[in-house]
Amino acid sequence: MTEQQAKAADIGLLGLTPETVERFETDGAVVLRGVFNDWQTVLADGIDWAMENPSWRERTYRPDDGKSPFFQDYVTWNTNPFFRDFVTNSPLGALAAGLMRSHTARMFHEHILVKEPGNSTVTPWHQDGPYYLVEARQSVSFWVPLDPVPRERTIEYVAGSHLWGTSFKPTRFDGTDLYANDDSSGVPDVAANRDQFDILGWAVEPGDAVVFNFGMLHGAPANNSPIRRRVVSWRLVGDDATFVKRPGMTSPAFPDLEYEDGAPFGGEQFPIVYSD
Repeated sequence: MTEQQAKAADIGLLGLTPETVERFETDGAVVLRGVFNDWQTVLADGIDWAMENPSWRERTYRPDDGKSPFFQDYVTWNTNPFFRDFVTNSPLGALAAGLMRSHTARMFHEHILVKEPGNSTVTPWHQDGPYYLVEARQSVSFWVPLDPVPRERTIEYVAGSHLWGTSFKPTRFDGTDLYANDDSSGVPDVAANRDQFDILGWAVEPGDAVVFNFGMLHGAPANNSPIRRRVVSWRLVGDDATFVKRPGMTSPAFPDLEYEDGAPFGGEQFPIVYSD
């Protein structure tokens, strides 16, 4: 049995049942319990490495109120030895392919999010897809916490919003438009009208993963607690992924990458990490 076949055989043991896949397709987000229990030390070491060796994409939000920072960085996995180990040897790719019903799982990037204790930054409601240079119906993000996150401080989603067929205007977290002259519709004010939406969210422990489609509306509260909230979000796509030209620099940015609008998504920066 090959290493990838072994990973695939483990999927059922990790809780990826047909019912879970169906719920992922209809709701757009589900929680997988304990799927990365064996990878906590590697991921924690990877976050430490990234914070000591930030990339040029690093972006740390420092609130105007002077409270603790919100560290972010992207696309470090291929230089970060701990993250490279995770991508290569964990069941991440097999789980992604199973959730997407895809023959392959291709790595897009990872996003490190560390909200220090007392950080007052609220992650506003948004979709990830409009920020990206890739479009895919078969897409999945793994939101993997390294610290316990109670329900009141966890990431939240509007159930089924990936099926609305709407790409909302992407803005920077300071509220400014990402793309100039963007006349697409703004994100609904979910925070002020929570009773009008079916909002999903789960208390999670280290080893769990919340998985969601790139088209999902989601947001996260501030970390008004004495505990760090370390998360790595892993983004992967499936067989149907294509490049898309946006009207400005995407996030994360790939300024030196040359590609054609509508071309199959691929290249050495975005390797296939699982194939059946």
